[in-house]
This record gives sequence, C-alpha cells and structure tokens, in this order.
Amino acid sequence: MLSIVGGAPVEGRVTVRGAKNSVPKSMVAALLTSKPCRISNIAEVRDIDVVSRLITALGGTVARDGDTMEITADTLQAPSPEELEEAHGQSRIPILICGPLLHRLGAVTIHQPGGCEIGPRPIDMHLDALKSFGAVVEELPEVIRLTADRLRGCKLTLPYPSVGATEQVLLTGVLAEGETELSNAAVEPEILDLILVLQKMGAIISVQPGRVIHIDGTRSLRAFTHRSMPDRLEASSWACAALATNGCVSVSGVAQLDMMTFLNVFRKAGGEFDVSGETITFYRVANLLRPLALETDVHPGFMTDWQPPLVTALTQAQGVSVLHETVYENRLGYTHALNSLGANIQTFRECLGPSPCRFGRRNHLHSAVVVGQTKLQGGDLYVPDLRGGFSYVIAALVADGVSRVHNARLIERGYESFRDKLVALGVELL
Repeated sequence: MLSIVGGAPVEGRVTVRGAKNSVPKSMVAALLTSKPCRISNIAEVRDIDVVSRLITALGGTVARDGDTMEITADTLQAPSPEELEEAHGQSRIPILICGPLLHRLGAVTIHQPGGCEIGPRPIDMHLDALKSFGAVVEELPEVIRLTADRLRGCKLTLPYPSVGATEQVLLTGVLAEGETELSNAAVEPEILDLILVLQKMGAIISVQPGRVIHIDGTRSLRAFTHRSMPDRLEASSWACAALATNGCVSVSGVAQLDMMTFLNVFRKAGGEFDVSGETITFYRVANLLRPLALETDVHPGFMTDWQPPLVTALTQAQGVSVLHETVYENRLGYTHALNSLGANIQTFRECLGPSPCRFGRRNHLHSAVVVGQTKLQGGDLYVPDLRGGFSYVIAALVADGVSRVHNARLIERGYESFRDKLVALGVELL
C-alpha cells in the first residue's frame, strides 16, 4: 500500500529510461538468433523480469549489468508448463515468442495472456496471422499448441492496427521464406524501434505509405546492439502530475518527437513545456486548466495509455471535458474511484467524439464527460491496471488529506522506482 499526503504541487526532476512497451519486444527478438544480443537503457520494471525469466526457462541466458542486458539464446527448449503459465499470467509479452520458437523449434505452446484488465484484448489476430504464415493451430482445453515445418511469407491485412499483432508479424516474417506484406499495420514509435532492432540483425523491412509494412524474409539473423527508445508513457504521466497539481517537473531521457501529439494536447489544456536536449520541463501557465474534447486513437493519434492520467488532471479544469476512447472498450473503469474522491465523471455507451468507432452500439461504456473543477478528498483507492493506477496516484496528489493506494505494486510493471521519484518530487509518503 502507498499512503500519499496530497494537496501540494510536485516539484523537481525525474529520469526515464527504456520504454516498457519496447524493451521486452527487443528481448524477444534476441530469440531469433543464437548470437549474443545487447540492449541498453533498460529500466527496472516488472515486465522486464517476466521476460527475463521466460528466456531463461526457454534455455537462453540473460546477463544484466546496470542498465545493459546481454541475451544469448544459442540453445532453446520448451519451458515447463508451470513456467509457461506463470509468464503468460503476468504479461502479454510471451505471446510474441510464437514466431521465433516456430522458426527454431517447429512448435510452441501458449496460454491465454494476462496483463492489465482494460478489455478482452483477444489473441485472435495473433493466431490468424500465424496461420497465414503456415502454422497449424490446435486449441486444447488449457493451452494452444502451434506447429510448423516451414513458415512462408504471406500477404495479410489486420482488421485493426493492433500493436501486438503487428509485432507478431514482424517477429515471424523476418525468417519466413519469401516476402510478407502487412496492411493496416500499427506504426507506433515502439513498432519502429523493433524494426530498427530487426534491421540491425540483417532483416529487410520497409514501412510504406498507408500503414503497409513489407518484409523480405532471410535465412538467418545476426546479433544486435541496441539502445532502447525512452518511455514516452512514463514521461507523459509525470507531465500530467505537474499539470494536475500546478507543479513543475523536468523529465530527463525523453524524446520530443515521440511525444508530439501529447505535447499539443498538454498545451491546449493550459500546460506548457520547455525542451532542452533530452529533457522536457512540464508546468502550468494558466491558474485554471482548460477543458478539452479528446479522442484516443492509434498512432499518430492521442494514444490510449495517455488518457487516464490526463483525464485525472482534467478534473481540475474549469468546464466540461469530453473523452471518446476508441482503443480499449473497458478502459474507463478507473473513473469510478475518482468519483469516490469527489470527481464528477459520467460514462456513456455512445460515441461522444467525431469518429464513430467499433465500440458504438455494443454496450461498452467507452465515452466520458468530466465536469470540473472539483475538489478531491483523500480516500482509499485500489489499483485496477497500470495506467489507471498512476491516475490514482495523481488524484491522491491533488486531493486534500491522505489517500491510501492499494495494490500499488501493479504500478511497478511500468514505472521504475516510482516511490523514490515521488519523494524526489517533494511528495510526502506515510
């Protein structure tokens, strides 16, 4: 449990390192070769530990030295059922081992993935893509077994530009025989970071206009050395803490280019920022924040992981803000707890945004109206998921009195040393 004394602005400096949504994918890419691979700028977050244990269970070795990791997968083996179930229950990353293991072992067994409870997030797109490459999929009572003699390039179109499914195609297509063309692909910065890793390994991948990715399959891949992209999601979370509390936070180790869309919205809400090299300083220029009409979308739109911290900040805006969530249908569950502290947030099934989305008329509460400014009072909060959890921390920082954030360990999946960083920003923890 994390006990936070709220009501004061956050002031100070924090540093972010490699992206939680990027480093584990580079680690999986290391399974495509028997040569030693090195990744640097690695943060101490739980997802990294989960993937490290999985690679070890597969017969590989993971050596950590500070913020650098060396992975060698010269021999691979099927993990025990217990190790496999544990990894899949803690993260969605293990689904991505399918392509590498099919290439190297000819078979792989997977469980239904775990991770944050923000919607069903089915693996159908992953399995359909693997079938397109020639994998045989057998769905058993508790596991799914995939086999393949030889994977071959294919032409496929995703029904939705899913980040995970795009990564699955990339990690499978690079060693598949022939060419692969993926349409309606995700093009997030984390996708491009994975492509850079695969290119260093010898892959030929081009990102073409209209969300098309073309892959020329190769027979073998070599080692790579890669510095992971910074975590733009952690950076935006600290920015929202500064916005909500009328504080000032300098975030080091961040890339402005990856945050362009967020920075524009941050400024529209009444925030401001200064960029100096790899440091962005976030603060508020208006005494009262301005309400927004906001719609989440795949890149280059406003990403879904940015919205929980920002919506929490918008409870302190003067007026009515409207949010339309188009990526995860159950992402707004965290708002109930904010209301218990005094926020005024209503959720709706209708699409309250300019773009009719796939959740409209499907009984999902995926839009919200935030009425501000509201005074928040400290209370008990139970973390439901990673980004929702950090939004609770921001609410606790804004609220008068003491807030007790339960299950705060879940936040450690994506925020390195976040308790120490709170203290560095002047937050009083009990």
